[in-house]
Amino acid sequence: MSDFRIRPASSADIPAIVAMLADDPLGAQRESPDDLTPYTAAFERLAGDPNQHLVVAEHDGRVVGSLQLTVIPGLSRRGATRSIIEAVRIHADERGSGLGTRLIEWAVDESRRQNCQLVQLTSDASRTDARRFYERLGFEASHVGFKLSI
Repeated sequence: MSDFRIRPASSADIPAIVAMLADDPLGAQRESPDDLTPYTAAFERLAGDPNQHLVVAEHDGRVVGSLQLTVIPGLSRRGATRSIIEAVRIHADERGSGLGTRLIEWAVDESRRQNCQLVQLTSDASRTDARRFYERLGFEASHVGFKLSI
């Protein structure tokens, strides 16, 4: 496996992260890498929230992966804290390198460090390869997800 460094994202990483978000059939429909203004505003909100962890993976000084980890305290499950993994992206040049596994392992380890009792994630139903990947890492497809655009 290549030598990757996982670190907190900085505002300088926004163009690379957005490019990865846009580099797939679903992201190409909903992302706008030509206008970084909304992404910069979102990054500032994330950076100001201690329960948000936006990280990137670097290889040879280049951003090649990213994910967001959100820690959510709650009352259910006897007051359990849970985490949600979102927006996992690997640069096309690094897919199959093991980086996705490393990023998810980082998120699970950080969730443990934050005393989470449950790690959750969702993946679009059309992403069959992603579903196999998450199941291989021990995640179970246990719920049906719903979304409402507002």
